[in-house]
Amino acid sequence: MRQACVQLRRRTFSAVPSLSKVPQITLYFWIIKILTTAAGEAMSDYLVHRLNPYLAVGIGFVAFVIAMAVQLKVRQYIPWVYWLAVLMVAVFGTMTADVLHIQFRVPYVVSTIFFAVTLVVIFTVWQRSEHTLSIHSIVTRRRELFYWAAVLATFAMGTALGDLTAYTAKLGFLSSGIIFAVVFLVPAIAYRFFNANAIFTFWFAYVMTRPLGASFADWTGKTHAAGGLDWGDAPVASVLVLAIAGFVAYVSARRVDRQAPTTVSG
Repeated sequence: MRQACVQLRRRTFSAVPSLSKVPQITLYFWIIKILTTAAGEAMSDYLVHRLNPYLAVGIGFVAFVIAMAVQLKVRQYIPWVYWLAVLMVAVFGTMTADVLHIQFRVPYVVSTIFFAVTLVVIFTVWQRSEHTLSIHSIVTRRRELFYWAAVLATFAMGTALGDLTAYTAKLGFLSSGIIFAVVFLVPAIAYRFFNANAIFTFWFAYVMTRPLGASFADWTGKTHAAGGLDWGDAPVASVLVLAIAGFVAYVSARRVDRQAPTTVSG
């Protein structure tokens, strides 16, 4: 009887509501996510071309570490903390992919495959460890670490993929952006009308947001000679950051992107 009471207390103690560390998936999530990918591309390119590349990467890494430390320290989803972390992942992830190509002469097709394999490995280990890849289950430190590792890999892979279509395949920024916009809509249609797996379609769309946002950021920011509108990386990045801040302020005030507490049993 005593042993049964002890086990009951343990189950009661461990089966407590746990707050998610990530937002609810809404239209606002996808809008802000695409804006962060575009801003990360523009900010990364501006820093790398205006500063010493090694110094720029160092700054990007430090900003990434600080933002991630703050995100990991908080115990629940806080919009500005979460989206700051995503933005810094966007900047550093872009730099990571660009360094492989520019400094080590790794072809875009090779780096795209490399980061794709890295992402598959992360998902495989994550699934075997936690038995789910659902964004609605990010309620423990280990799951959060898996989540952010996957996010970083998607940004690096998306950067390489976008450059692959724009430069190697010679499609240009605008054509690449249109193609990725169409591909981005495929999982939404598959989920809505064909009952496709929610987790697969989410991560498929998530990966596509990176080359989608980056392609349009390059199209607006790069010179006419490079196939862009020549608005400049700095102005493009500034406008995008302001747009991100506006949307984050809105979801914070309206609380439209909060997930309900999840019960975790031990």
